Amino acid sequence: QAQLVESGGGLVQPGGSLRLSCAASGSIFIINAMGWYRQAPGKQRELVAGITSGGSTNYADSVKGRFTISRDNAKNTVYLQMNSLKPEDTAVYYCNAEILTHYAGLSDYWGQGTQVTVSS
Repeated sequence: QAQLVESGGGLVQPGGSLRLSCAASGSIFIINAMGWYRQAPGKQRELVAGITSGGSTNYADSVKGRFTISRDNAKNTVYLQMNSLKPEDTAVYYCNAEILTHYAGLSDYWGQGTQVTVSS
């Protein structure tokens, strides 16, 4: 089995920045794609940003130019740098990873979620 642990959320004023981190641990053999999702109250969970094992990225239109996703394969960690934050970015953010473990097939894993609140 594998686990994803998130950190970096908090309260920030509009225009501010935060960096989220998500570290995978366990019996990891390969991590394929990784991504960040968010869910605001009363809203559906949506994909914010994704990154392939080769480093190709994609973003939701609402965050293009403001957010940057990256990964450190040696640390089994994915990051989300969030700049120029808006109140509309307020949500619980979840990381996701496709992981092949030493003992099982490829499966999706989710972090516990971290709250990001953008307010003055």
